[in-house]
Amino acid sequence: MKHPLLTVLAPLLDDAQGIRQVYFADNRHPAPDLSSLVNYPRIELVLAGEQSVAWVGHQGERQRQLLLPGDALFVPAQGWHCPHWQRPVTTLSLRFNKQQLGYSLLKWDGRDPIPQGKDSVARRGSRVGSFTLQALSELAAHHNDQSTARFLVKGLLSHAIDLFGSSAPVASRSQTLFLAVRDYLEAHFREPLTRESVAQFFGISPNYLSHLFQKSGGMGFNESLNHVRLEQARHLLRDDNMKVKDVAKACGFVDSNYFCRLFRKNNRCSASVYRNRQRSEPAVGE
Repeated sequence: MKHPLLTVLAPLLDDAQGIRQVYFADNRHPAPDLSSLVNYPRIELVLAGEQSVAWVGHQGERQRQLLLPGDALFVPAQGWHCPHWQRPVTTLSLRFNKQQLGYSLLKWDGRDPIPQGKDSVARRGSRVGSFTLQALSELAAHHNDQSTARFLVKGLLSHAIDLFGSSAPVASRSQTLFLAVRDYLEAHFREPLTRESVAQFFGISPNYLSHLFQKSGGMGFNESLNHVRLEQARHLLRDDNMKVKDVAKACGFVDSNYFCRLFRKNNRCSASVYRNRQRSEPAVGE
């Protein structure tokens, strides 16, 4: 039995003009009410019908565009978009979480939403697909090369088909537990979490928790926790005027010196330099 994603995406991938236009949202501006804001990058794709969507571009300009079949919107982590559900439309949303790829297929008949499919699957290591997502982010920041953008989006769609097509129909108990623990880390990263305290919360041994992260997440528990905390730290450094030591504390790091060393190791620059680079980007209206 074909996976639903293969059925809806195969025509787009087989057609040289299947992806018509790729738009880019920005992630440095506050999200308005009723918009969709998440902590991971995603692709919004119109499959049939048409939909009016609002977002903010890289130069800070508010955009509203009528997306047609084959149009895609790339939304980076911490970015937002605001769809308007008025006319009949079928949309696909692909969500690229650190350890998981999820999709949601939705049909709007003009009055009510009709879910067509929703699922998630573990990614094959945290770096699979990451370079393609990074390339899309760089493309949005520096130049809008549509031929390259369409190629990258098609690559991610093909990657999604591959993952969902080869995944087991039902998630294993260990995979379900891993996803629950990962969601717990993303919700409680500010707290003084340890491998032992999280294992106790879920009623498992610390050693099994470590095994779970290595097997299902492709990285250890502490590395995964630090990854979540550093992602939040980057967001605060971009959008707030907190001191670096206060950012460290707000993200769950007890030792600000350790935070600074870890940040430099993962970002190849200090937290202060990262902030200055982000602040040097054009502001809204410039």
